[in-house]
Amino acid sequence: MTEGNEHLRRAVTEAGCSYAELARDVRAVAAEGGVAQLRTNSSAVAHWIAGTQPGATAARILAETLSRKLGRLVTPGQLGLVRISETADQSLGLDMEQDPVEALTRLGRADIERRTWTISAPYSVPAAAMPLAHGPRTHTAARPAGTAGEGEIQAVREMTALFTAVDERHGGGHGRSAVVQYLVSDVATLCRSHFRTEAQKQQMLSAAACVAYLAGWKAYDAGEAGLAQRYYLQALKLTREAGQDLHTAFVLRVLAHHGLETGRGEHILDLIDAALRLVKDRTDPATESLYVITRARALAMAGRSREAVAEAARAARLVDGADESEMPFWAALWGSAGACVGTHTAKSAELLGNYDIAERHFSRAVWSTSGHSYRRITALSLAHAGSMQCRQGHVEQACTTWRRALELMDGVRSARVVRAARTMRRDLAPFAHRGSRAAVDFDERARLWLAGEDT
Repeated sequence: MTEGNEHLRRAVTEAGCSYAELARDVRAVAAEGGVAQLRTNSSAVAHWIAGTQPGATAARILAETLSRKLGRLVTPGQLGLVRISETADQSLGLDMEQDPVEALTRLGRADIERRTWTISAPYSVPAAAMPLAHGPRTHTAARPAGTAGEGEIQAVREMTALFTAVDERHGGGHGRSAVVQYLVSDVATLCRSHFRTEAQKQQMLSAAACVAYLAGWKAYDAGEAGLAQRYYLQALKLTREAGQDLHTAFVLRVLAHHGLETGRGEHILDLIDAALRLVKDRTDPATESLYVITRARALAMAGRSREAVAEAARAARLVDGADESEMPFWAALWGSAGACVGTHTAKSAELLGNYDIAERHFSRAVWSTSGHSYRRITALSLAHAGSMQCRQGHVEQACTTWRRALELMDGVRSARVVRAARTMRRDLAPFAHRGSRAAVDFDERARLWLAGEDT
């Protein structure tokens, strides 16, 4: 006879929810991570509490669901859901005290091997609050592996810039394994090297953080938000170990942005406010505008419309006429600050229901003169602009905008791009059913494009 799972029973009791409520929330968290096949119900929860072991994916998602309810991080192993040996890697990257280089090496290898948990790991709400706690400073293990200096630091920066350019033009699916392999082999080894000065070591850790959050960005672009979050958290640890406050602030912004993009507003304002405190009176106007516009979007998500509009205006003033050549390497990697402010102003307006304003800013967010250097984000901006036009009833105009977006999407490997194309079809569906010729024609074009992506 199977004994009951007392660990899980106590957690559910502490969470104060019924089996049916817990099952509903488990399904919602599963859907966030793209695990649509999970059909948890109250009977399944009862069986788990009675001692039946869920599958590894269900265990991970149940643990995250309870973590959100309890307001602290709990792992499947702590809940008695699966054997500890099976869950050892499932909290990898969420531990803020582990050596970041060691954590990234293990995380990257799991990513390259495409272990199941890396693909379906949900975004962790409790982990989003971890950067706000000032725990003990971590240190890379003292295992020197040769000598490195300015030449190696510059090489990592140039490789990161090259990988980023490919990512922006062709999508996160291109070169993803190459980036992760570079991180776990070359970059990790360089981080453990002996440097002539402490400043050089700090610069290498800072450069490594750039590679870490590029790996995370690629995971996010592939629809793997939980894995991306783990890369970002380790990037933060690297910048903190390097003593680079300004770079630490930028990674806090990356984490806030990630929460916004995944639709999780918890802790976002706290993260971006912490970043702004670090950079106060210490950074250039263009870089500061990136923090301010992220805060504007966080305020819009929180429904604080007046404050959101004021912050968006402040970001626009900061970036207007700013010399973007003054931006530090790690901020300039991601392209035009002006275009970024425009895009996030548009997303803030969309959250507030101001579709005409959102359309204008999406259309004006020029990432490159040709649209090719930043092909993915240009396509996505056009896709969003078309959605805003469609919501205002301008169907023919939307279809024209979307045709331009689809042209740019060709050859771009990105889950976000695919999701945008599906959103076009969903937005058009009511108009196509009413017989709008423009809607019917474009819907067929989008259907064929998506069919090509699925083959």
